[in-house]
Amino acid sequence: MRNKFFTTLLLLSMVLSVSVWAESGTSPSANSLAQAESDSSHGKEHSGSGEASHGVQGDDLPVWSVIPFVLILLSIALLPLVSHTTAEWWESNNNKLLLALALGGVSFGILMAHNWWGKIFHTMVFDYIPFIILLAALFYISGGIVLKGDIEATPVNNTIFLIIGTFLASFIGTTGASMLLIRPLLKTNSERKHVVHTVIFFIFLVSNIGGSLTPLGDPPLFLGYLQGVPFTWTFSLLPEMLIASGLLLVIYFIWDTVMHGKETKKDIRYDHTHRQPIGLEGQVNLIWLLGVILSVAFLNQNYIPAIKEYPFLSFIREAVLIGLIALSKFTSDVKLREKNKFTLHPIQEVAYLFIGIFLTMIPALLLLEHHGKELGITQKWQFFWVTGGFSGVLDNAPTYLTFLSLAKGLLGFSDVTQILADPFGEQLLKAISCGAVFMGALTYIGNAPNFMVKSVAEENKIKMPSFGGYVVYSFALLLPTFLLLTAIFFL
Repeated sequence: MRNKFFTTLLLLSMVLSVSVWAESGTSPSANSLAQAESDSSHGKEHSGSGEASHGVQGDDLPVWSVIPFVLILLSIALLPLVSHTTAEWWESNNNKLLLALALGGVSFGILMAHNWWGKIFHTMVFDYIPFIILLAALFYISGGIVLKGDIEATPVNNTIFLIIGTFLASFIGTTGASMLLIRPLLKTNSERKHVVHTVIFFIFLVSNIGGSLTPLGDPPLFLGYLQGVPFTWTFSLLPEMLIASGLLLVIYFIWDTVMHGKETKKDIRYDHTHRQPIGLEGQVNLIWLLGVILSVAFLNQNYIPAIKEYPFLSFIREAVLIGLIALSKFTSDVKLREKNKFTLHPIQEVAYLFIGIFLTMIPALLLLEHHGKELGITQKWQFFWVTGGFSGVLDNAPTYLTFLSLAKGLLGFSDVTQILADPFGEQLLKAISCGAVFMGALTYIGNAPNFMVKSVAEENKIKMPSFGGYVVYSFALLLPTFLLLTAIFFL
């Protein structure tokens, strides 16, 4: 399986090489593509690529062209839930790939029929590939770090665990932080019988809300970064993150204190006498994680001006990330990932599904960019709740892009730089960002780490709530939190 992983990375590298060739202008098609991308200051800003070579601005795409996008998102939401048969079929990543290619192929045909080749090329090469390579780097490198030990599972210790995870998520990603910390947290609480609430708050905080401060934290923010949002801009979401996470942490501490009091004296005594000091293995991977952070922050046109003139140089970042994955593989003891019960299934699932998602969302993005004003979503609070609502039941990454496109259409802007230069536009972007990241916690399917954490908990014999049961928890705890955020920031 690991050989397949590195073969996939090699294929991605080959695709990058092809894109470099295309950008070099060595063929007529490359020249037309260069013209199609002329509105972008470098290859990774979604500023209407493809439109320059197309005279109509998206008006010629029929509304029904979004059907493949709707179908793939509904498949993600419903196939695991409809029946045992569909859930079993959905378990196979190969089946997910077949579905993604089938629906993506339909969108590909529609777009090609309307001469949107430049848009397809730009989306898949300059958005999809960097997106997957970053996720793969965070996922694989963090999988080589083992946090061992067993501290006493007191409310104070559990709350500190959640605080650390919440802030760590912004720097190694919600996926990386979730996979790094969930097993040690469960081991710490293995002597207790009331643990479900701790896993649920872990999903709220570490798998979602905590990933809001950097583009590394959550896929929507990285896609925003690829669109041109500065790396440090997401630090401006700190007030929203502090209030949301602070309120939930207070509630958790009170809840855990009550549940700790319900544990038997025998279990509490056993927990106290079987403590083990916290330790860390695979520390070399911390160096490679730092390399990922520095690569995303500094390997861009702001620090390498030549990228503006030679867009293919921007792929230096992806080359470095692949190199860091290789360094992690060859400098880490294979037993470290075995201790973490590390598999490649989750990252393969994301890579396969997002082939279809990135292709099928192109018509939706184009239609929203050019008809967004007709939908009546004009206020900050509307963008926060509608973006968040879709993020909770579908997937927060394409939802973020969809409503970013809607904001551009509403304001009459063509790129993110114009949005950030406009005070109201920047407030809309904050509402979209918070909605996508925070409300991915509303359901198990809102963000990839949610289901991953649920699966790990169930492997450890914790009976997690059903889909509907989890929604009861999330609505009761999160909706009041989000209403408070709305009153403070988005009215």
